[in-house]
Amino acid sequence: MSSETSGFIGFTYLSQAYQTWYMVVGDLKSGQRPLVALHGGPGIHHSYMLPHVELAKTHGIPVVLYDQIGCGKSTHLKGKPKDFFTMELFMDELENVLNYLGIAGDFDLLGHSWGGMLASDWVATRQPKGLHKLILADSLVSIELWEVSVNKLLARYPQEFRDMLKKHEDEGTTDSPEYQGGTMQFYQKHVCKLDPWPQDLQIAFAGVEED
Repeated sequence: MSSETSGFIGFTYLSQAYQTWYMVVGDLKSGQRPLVALHGGPGIHHSYMLPHVELAKTHGIPVVLYDQIGCGKSTHLKGKPKDFFTMELFMDELENVLNYLGIAGDFDLLGHSWGGMLASDWVATRQPKGLHKLILADSLVSIELWEVSVNKLLARYPQEFRDMLKKHEDEGTTDSPEYQGGTMQFYQKHVCKLDPWPQDLQIAFAGVEED
């Protein structure tokens, strides 16, 4: 059986105090290099990354998950302006987690989707010395090319479907059931085709709606 610990890490950014929730599965003092996993979104919390904790059970590799600030069990940030959510914010939070857990000098890093973008920028700009392996899963290097690709996929849908999505995006009503249903239809075809979705993924997406 692998040990599991969780809790909150104090995080100060721009002179304001926040809390980052984290979970460690396995023993960070075992001598095995830990794997730190960065979830996607931003805003889709850690739950869909839980399958990675099997590494602790099968190979003795400690796995660190955490909810990035603004989602999940970490401090929520409703009302913050868009310019608050900078790459520096999430880089500083990542470094704060590593330092708190005492693993900044020796770790591997897995970034999924937006988490891969965060990991890539962090490695390129801050060149962390303790990083040994970087794994990028389903991530992207250009938001412009990503938008082109998404628009190509949307072009396969009926015009009224595309018009509905754009209307809600233009009017800022993306929390409406109609828009949420439309995006879920897109996700089920192009993000995860399993039916039903794995429970951990369902929980993660339900958390976005709650936020």
